[in-house]
Amino acid sequence: MTTPPTSSGFDVQPASGYAGDISPQLAWAWVQSGEALLVDVRTDAERAWVGFVPGAHALAWKQWPGMAMNPEFDAGIQSLAAGGKKLLMLCRSGVRSIAAAQRANELGLQAYNILEGFEGDPDGHAHRGLKGGWRFRGLPWQQS
Repeated sequence: MTTPPTSSGFDVQPASGYAGDISPQLAWAWVQSGEALLVDVRTDAERAWVGFVPGAHALAWKQWPGMAMNPEFDAGIQSLAAGGKKLLMLCRSGVRSIAAAQRANELGLQAYNILEGFEGDPDGHAHRGLKGGWRFRGLPWQQS
């Protein structure tokens, strides 16, 4: 299935096991238009220490410390999906968000992975935030 280009010029990239991969810019456009909910699947600690997107729904995929699976994830994502909107999964770099989108899909929900995540991939010095990601793209975020 191919999706036509959006008005912002960003396409949905096909993916296996979930609705697709989208750019941070397309995710923000969908949130602003009201057609989607942004679900931040990072830990509470990550959101507190690194920053968060105002208005995003916090629902950790794994919990700190130890990165154990969040036993409340299924119920939480089903509750968020009750409004019928697309679910846009955001994590640090776009890895946990894929797993969360796949799980949402298994539950019968329409979920997308936001490419690059909140911080993007590390650069040659292992620093994040300089090679892509929500913050790098200049989208809304704040720190506690």
